[in-house]
Amino acid sequence: MTALERGDAHERHVPVMRDRIVELLAPALEREGSVLLDATLGMGGHAEAILTACPTARVVGIDRDPEALDLAGRRLAPFGDRFTGVHAVYDEIPDVLDELGVREVAAVLMDLGVSSLQLDALDRGFAYRADAPLDMRMDQSNGLTAADVLNTYDKSELVRVLREYGEERFAGKIAGAVVRARETEPWARSERLVDLLRSVVPAASQRSGGHPAKRTFQALRIEVNAELRALERAVPAAVDALGVGGRVAVLAYHSLEDRMVKRVLNAGSRSSAPPGLPVELPEHRAYLRLLTRGAEEPSPEEIAVNPRAASAKLRAAERILPRDARVRPRGSTR
Repeated sequence: MTALERGDAHERHVPVMRDRIVELLAPALEREGSVLLDATLGMGGHAEAILTACPTARVVGIDRDPEALDLAGRRLAPFGDRFTGVHAVYDEIPDVLDELGVREVAAVLMDLGVSSLQLDALDRGFAYRADAPLDMRMDQSNGLTAADVLNTYDKSELVRVLREYGEERFAGKIAGAVVRARETEPWARSERLVDLLRSVVPAASQRSGGHPAKRTFQALRIEVNAELRALERAVPAAVDALGVGGRVAVLAYHSLEDRMVKRVLNAGSRSSAPPGLPVELPEHRAYLRLLTRGAEEPSPEEIAVNPRAASAKLRAAERILPRDARVRPRGSTR
């Protein structure tokens, strides 16, 4: 099924915490020609809100999913050359900006994890509620599929993926069952995996911990798309791309993502001077100001309208020192 056959982006996508994100980022986008880098464009809902609220701003939208770029491009076509779409992964921020000749941006937005587009496209294997090929690639043009992971990783590798990326307590039992099952028949479709998980995860855990496939599907998706490895590079790169007064906002949906975001933003908001140093040197000064107290969450009213927002955590910060006034952001690989 094509993107067009599935319906347009307006019908399929409710941007999480849209109004709060506009409130946080709009003050940095008042200057004519200022640029928002939407590093996870998706179906363009947040970008549309920013372009509407900030009539002189531009948006550069990155996404690794060609279908998302197509849908967002049609959604944002009324804004003309104020929108530029780029097929890339968000850890390629420095390369994307260099190719576009953009030295610095006024704002960066990251809306992490799997998108509504990918969840609703049941034939892509992200959702465990319907039988589909075990694909889970955000960019279907390259890379391992979830079936490849299940069929080729040894037991210890599968245990690592399930524990690290799914925080799955029963990783050992699940990995052992997966390896035994593939000796009879290679893994290919999601329904068979869900059936195995229902049989392996103890009934008591299923009653208290939600759907037995939730953590395994999350872990496979993160592994297939190298999400956390990309995020580890992307957040420092986003901070590094900001000019003074520029703002970054990040929506995370599970604790692994949120901890990484928190670590980078909190480190940038504190002095790194050793205790007892009589004078704080420029390279030790804080270069960020936090804009949120901890992680903000959606209101109960928003969750009622858009249940997918329930696990969202929003953090934001403002750049208060130029890049050449101190060393690169801690953790930056650039």
